[in-house]
Amino acid sequence: MSAAYPFSAIVGLADLRLALVLNAVSPAVGGVLVRGEKGTAKSTMVRALAGQLPEVAVVPGCRFSCDPAAPDARCPDGPHDPGIAGTTRAARLVELPVGASEDRLAGSLDIERALTEGVKAYEPGLLAAAHRGVLYVDEVNLLHDHLVDLLLDAAAMGTSHVEREGVSVRHAARFLLVGTMNPEEGELRPQLLDRFGLTVEVAASREPRERAEVVRRRLAYEADPDAFAARWAGEDAELAERILRARRVLADVVLPDAELERIARVCASFEVDGMRADLVTARTSIALAAWHGRTEVTAQDVRAAALLALPHRRRRNPFDAPGLDEEHLDEALRDPDEPEPEPEPEPEGDGPDGGGSPPPDAHGSDGSEGSGRSDGPDAADGSGAAEAPGRTEAAPSSAPGTEDAPVEGAPTASGGGREQAAVAAAEPYRTRLFSVPGVGQGAAGRRSRARTASGRTTGSQVAAGRVTRLHVAATVRAAALHQKARGRTGAGLLLRRADLREAVREGREGNLVLFVVDASGSMAARKRMRAVKGAVLSLLLDAYQRRDKVGLVTFRGAHAALVLPPTSSVEIGAARLAALPTGGRTPVGAGLLRAHEALRVERLRDPLRRPLLVVVTDGRATGGGDALGESRRAARLLAATGVASLVVDCESGPVRLGLAARLAGDLGGPVVTLDELAADGLAGLVRDVRSVA
Repeated sequence: MSAAYPFSAIVGLADLRLALVLNAVSPAVGGVLVRGEKGTAKSTMVRALAGQLPEVAVVPGCRFSCDPAAPDARCPDGPHDPGIAGTTRAARLVELPVGASEDRLAGSLDIERALTEGVKAYEPGLLAAAHRGVLYVDEVNLLHDHLVDLLLDAAAMGTSHVEREGVSVRHAARFLLVGTMNPEEGELRPQLLDRFGLTVEVAASREPRERAEVVRRRLAYEADPDAFAARWAGEDAELAERILRARRVLADVVLPDAELERIARVCASFEVDGMRADLVTARTSIALAAWHGRTEVTAQDVRAAALLALPHRRRRNPFDAPGLDEEHLDEALRDPDEPEPEPEPEPEGDGPDGGGSPPPDAHGSDGSEGSGRSDGPDAADGSGAAEAPGRTEAAPSSAPGTEDAPVEGAPTASGGGREQAAVAAAEPYRTRLFSVPGVGQGAAGRRSRARTASGRTTGSQVAAGRVTRLHVAATVRAAALHQKARGRTGAGLLLRRADLREAVREGREGNLVLFVVDASGSMAARKRMRAVKGAVLSLLLDAYQRRDKVGLVTFRGAHAALVLPPTSSVEIGAARLAALPTGGRTPVGAGLLRAHEALRVERLRDPLRRPLLVVVTDGRATGGGDALGESRRAARLLAATGVASLVVDCESGPVRLGLAARLAGDLGGPVVTLDELAADGLAGLVRDVRSVA
């Protein structure tokens, strides 16, 4: 087996290095969420962390890693004698796959043995394996809701509780939670986001020499992993020893009242929700002081801790990107009686802004992430000053390709009419629920009915394979018919494998909501685009809350374009919507045909995720020829595929042609006006897609 990539050999990523080290020093900090673009060694560094963690003492043979000095009294493998001799092993790094089942995460009871043999046989899950180690979730933002709920419970209580048909198992589950994610693929639920103690933004270096060094080291590792690991063994051993020393110092670190008040002042100034931010910042400050061998927290420790603990707690809605204004932070850190600094004089020079040379790059002169610090995790000088996290450049919330570069197939101003600048969207509001008819089998969510692993029980079926969701009543009924033939004489029920029945459960699924938005000149001429964008933004917010994927097709001029391929990131959808200009004719048919093609491709990629088509238009098809006929034929083509649809009628004014309602009829779906989208709209107009199924 090849040696793991050494922690000390990873170039750059000083913020991430520091955040991981602080959690190794003090697991009470609460874990790390790593956000950033793909290919930035996020996973490599997290996996390398396991080699730096101190070994743990465990009870021999205990599957739940009980500490021999203080064994868990409720351990399923216990009880253990308090004075039992323990053994040591390396700390574990347990990886949770995004597609894991609930039983794989929390563990499961062997239902067959419990019923047929009367044995309470429990198979531990990943939470048990991660106890006193690291639980790593790659692409944590794609984790299913039922797994997120289990993680939240375990992280909050430090225990995992498994219930199966009246049989209960509880065991300790305290672990360092580390998650990595690419923001382009969607954001985290606020509840889980807040459970991560620290957050770090990472991006690849733009400095050629540093990038070359990354490639050089990776090639050397692939050529001979063991020799490469041996080359860095000394640095890794020194780092592990320093973590041990910091752990010994940790209990002696004092947090003065002045610094505690400074922490509270900072958190109040940034208006973070709850008290978890204050606690995490305090724990991180203490860990920083211990890491630098000091026994008292300083203002520099508090500043460095705030830069790691607060950015992800500043979000107020799904469209806000995490971040922290460092000028605001410095103002909040200043003592109330400390005089404000004198404003710096404006520089003189001939630059375009009236100043001299531009300020130095935020990454430092060498372009590395971490404000020019060295690659090592202890880039502090001998003075013992706290390591302030560098402000690594993160990928913009709109993601690559959302700048002013033209989108492939996008319309131009020459398509008829003059292009107008993008207008801001109106404030979003809560919309009514629009769902897909029938019962699906897609990914768990909150929009349409579906058969899911969790939810209310609606029936039973013959068990196939391992039984995890036993339907007790149905099993008893199936077995009761054969008791006489099986020679039952006592009170016990004689069961066979064929008697077992599984529960069929119904919950909610997430769908693909594909928006087809009219951006033609008629929308801008009537000054409706602000309201239209506000409506689409509201539907995007609803899609985020219901765990949907979203896509965006726009049409204007002579063309239609898929400006946002289906994604889980509503942030990107909001950014593309905000930059959407208007102008030109109204090729409704082209927009619907482009949507048809996008749905066909997505159906091949994710066949179980059912789509919901939302067309936002006034229905006035223009563009020469038989534009209206083309739009009707395209609508009927979509209807023939069985896609559920909704038309949002943007027509206004005293004279209305009702073309959007005709389009909705061709699509086989309902039509609503902009005013009827809101959840608190007209009470007599309660419609959804199911009502016309």
